[in-house]
Amino acid sequence: MDISTLSLARAQFVTSLSFLALFLAVSLALAWVLLFFKVRARWSGRPGWTAAYRFWVRIFALAFVLTLAASVPVLIQIGSLWAGLMDKIGNVAGPLLGYGILSVFILKSCFLGVMLFGQRRVSDGAHTLAVLMVAVGQLVAVFWVMALQSWMQTPDGAILVDGRYQVYDWVAVVLNPSVGWRMAMVAVGAALSVSFLMMGVTALQALRRPLGDGERNTFKTALVIGVVAAFLQIPVATGTGHLMAKLQPAKAAAAAGFWNSGTEPQLVLFGWPDARAHANVSDLTIRNAGGAWLHRNAEGTYEGLDKFSGMLPPVALTFWSLRVAVALGLLMLVVACVTFLWTFRRGLDPSTLPVWWQRVLCGMMFSGGIAVVAGWWVSIIGLQPFVVNGTVTQSEVLGPVPSSTVLYGLVGYGLLYALLLAAFTGMLFHAARYGVVPVRKLGGGSP
Repeated sequence: MDISTLSLARAQFVTSLSFLALFLAVSLALAWVLLFFKVRARWSGRPGWTAAYRFWVRIFALAFVLTLAASVPVLIQIGSLWAGLMDKIGNVAGPLLGYGILSVFILKSCFLGVMLFGQRRVSDGAHTLAVLMVAVGQLVAVFWVMALQSWMQTPDGAILVDGRYQVYDWVAVVLNPSVGWRMAMVAVGAALSVSFLMMGVTALQALRRPLGDGERNTFKTALVIGVVAAFLQIPVATGTGHLMAKLQPAKAAAAAGFWNSGTEPQLVLFGWPDARAHANVSDLTIRNAGGAWLHRNAEGTYEGLDKFSGMLPPVALTFWSLRVAVALGLLMLVVACVTFLWTFRRGLDPSTLPVWWQRVLCGMMFSGGIAVVAGWWVSIIGLQPFVVNGTVTQSEVLGPVPSSTVLYGLVGYGLLYALLLAAFTGMLFHAARYGVVPVRKLGGGSP
């Protein structure tokens, strides 16, 4: 089967972005959770909060390194796979990427070393300040990335002149119509990823041995974060969906599986979008309930995929990515609420949960991360065939790379990411089983 270079380039780039999105979410949320642990330890003086911090700061370091490692292939692929992209949007993307890289550089060079290695070498106040600055730096770096990614989804503040975007309003570029919702979605997804990761690890520890104060504090924090984030995802997802219907009608129609324009459509819960038949096979629907998620033209007609012939995103992938994200979001909401109600009168102690429910939490350990990746798929794949919504297509900026080279790169990157994921998971389980090595005091004292 002959697979086009464009299809292979899309697959390679989406694979790299998915790996980056996963660890970007974990490192972002863990930075703020570690700040909370550090502040509680400082204010309360209880060793349990310090134990929680010392365990999870190791996981944060791994996630942070993997985030930096994952960003390198993405930057390389922007120049190799999409060689013409920066020529068209460089006036917008260059400064935004520069600010993001500068934020990471300042974070890494000034504060991360103190956070990871300076706890015994600086005062507790200085160390707490370093943790705060790392968390703020993570957030700032993510904001610049999201500013660029959201601008490509809903471009504003720049105009296409002779094939290149020229900026006339930087405020409108940075604060484009979707940046707020994108940041909210990233924050909620990161919170869910880390909260269920922490609950799953703590449940795994509870299955193996009695828990200490550090593990109990971790579980309490994660459970509260998980409940709050699970409820917050409802208004955030609703607002994002309405914005997508308004500004990205083709993506909205693909996500809804709405083929033919007309009156109030059905809400398709499940089914298989058949591009050849222009219909959904074996679908489960709710009648006259899908209009809120679709674009309406000036005549009040709901616009289906038939209005975007030749410029459609991959409908099945967009359709199912959204449903995976929504299904996992609802499942996390149920699991978080049930766990909270089950342990509320027992001090949110995971040891009081039945063994079978502890295993459920272990099984949900990576649910937040999978939901984050599925949400990114909706955003990235649903934008195709465009790289900048409505103006620049991927075929316009595709570099002159042979399809065989792109295929080898896809296989190589896929194997590398699988190996790194396996290594991260293995180290996470090893730490959950055996704990972490305590940090020795200066001068050779006891730990």
